[in-house]
Amino acid sequence: MRIAKNCSSWILIPFIFGIISIAFIFFHLALVAIPIASFFLSFLFLFFFRDPDREIGNGIVSPADGKILSIRERDSKIISIFMNIYDVHVNRAPLDGIIKEMKYIEGRHFPAFTKSSEKNERLITIMDTEIGLIKIVQVAGSIARRIVPYIKEGQSVKKGDKIGIIRFGSRVDLYLPKEIKLKIKAGKKLKAGESIGTK
Repeated sequence: MRIAKNCSSWILIPFIFGIISIAFIFFHLALVAIPIASFFLSFLFLFFFRDPDREIGNGIVSPADGKILSIRERDSKIISIFMNIYDVHVNRAPLDGIIKEMKYIEGRHFPAFTKSSEKNERLITIMDTEIGLIKIVQVAGSIARRIVPYIKEGQSVKKGDKIGIIRFGSRVDLYLPKEIKLKIKAGKKLKAGESIGTK
């Protein structure tokens, strides 16, 4: 199983500690809980940071695994995707394009599915694509407290390329031009790379 970039240490550290802590059992049998807990934590991180292959769909594709919380229309169409802890946390580019701007905003860590999350830490990425400028906003949540980008300003990316990870889930908001025709509705479960709309 492939592990998400920059996440291997999360798995290895509790695993190595579990191996070392086996020696504690010789001092007291009750200490067997320490290696068991360490190996369990390592297994959980292995699950959280998995990075499976994805078949990339046609048109505009989802930037994240998760459930669509809402689809709103303002100056743009805004699709909010909530990533639970059991979803894959690696985010992908919805289209081919060039990364025009990346802006990190410090903030709070409210649950990502609540209105208060508008005050949360976030990373805003602007892409220049064949449909014009689009915006991807990765939002940290109450558990997810680290947004790790894999891209930088000026970089060209292909549709489905990995653009970053939000550790332990949270939310991704995708801003598209109003004229885009969506194939999805609120409540639908998505996988990163799955087709969600066309011009």
